[in-house]
Amino acid sequence: MKFIQSEENLPSFSTSKKIIFIICAVCCALPFVSSPIALIVGFVVAQVIGNPYEVQSRKFSGILLKFAVVGLGFGMNIFSAIQAGKEGIVFTIISISTLMLLGFFLTKFFKIEKVTGYLISAGTAICGGSAIAAIAPITNAKPNQISVALAVVFTLNSVALLIFPTLGHLFNLSQHDFGLWCAIAIHDTSSVVGAASKYGEEALQVATTVKLARALWIIPLSFLTLLFFKSSTSKISIPWFIGLFLVAICINTYVPFVHTISPYIICLSKAALTLTLFLIGTSLSFKMMKNIGFKPLLMAILLWIFIGVGSLIMIMKFA
Repeated sequence: MKFIQSEENLPSFSTSKKIIFIICAVCCALPFVSSPIALIVGFVVAQVIGNPYEVQSRKFSGILLKFAVVGLGFGMNIFSAIQAGKEGIVFTIISISTLMLLGFFLTKFFKIEKVTGYLISAGTAICGGSAIAAIAPITNAKPNQISVALAVVFTLNSVALLIFPTLGHLFNLSQHDFGLWCAIAIHDTSSVVGAASKYGEEALQVATTVKLARALWIIPLSFLTLLFFKSSTSKISIPWFIGLFLVAICINTYVPFVHTISPYIICLSKAALTLTLFLIGTSLSFKMMKNIGFKPLLMAILLWIFIGVGSLIMIMKFA
């Protein structure tokens, strides 16, 4: 009889988990909740009750991030964006080429699978999960290779989101320099925007512009990957939302009446960003980290430290 009662209680327990999950998600979209807090809440929720909407969260977070990035364009000026993009291009070219080369040697040194090492290098060098998703079909990557690369990137992204603002203040970085550092040294766009938004508005504008300009390097890297892996596939993913981001900046610059509604669009975009980071937090788990493996994780950490320290030195010296 007791067993029957416990079985009957299962649906209500499942419903309770869904309600708690939705309440936490809604709370994380409120204006006073910062990006790091949203990420931490998501992680804690995942460990305590799990994610009852795991598949939906993965799909929705990608769409939500694109919406947030495009919306943030309504708070920017085209001339400032061009200036930030011009300043970041030198750092971008140097960092991407150096990281891909270093990643190649570390893959050989640690005897990591060629595809796994390449995906980790691409994710670190350009824009995290987006780069991995774009490059994976060209390399004919297996599901476990993609999973390891994504797990490594998302784990280090989460750490970066939490520690970068503190390090920025510790090194007394200006808004501009911090935004540039975020765009170069943090893998994924979501964490770049999250860390920069916590630091300040100018940092957010610089970081978003430089990071999205950096993301366009997915296209030439995809063509190089075709040659490197001698793949016959022609499937190359182009980050279309970057074009919409540029359109939003142009509208905000040249259409004056938009300024009356742009603050509301930006507010919604920031809410979408914190909700995205909450959902990303729910995808992290100790089990996932355990399944990464020591060598791929060590390789990713070394690449991340290299780009983080190297770009910070260059920015403090030359920017």
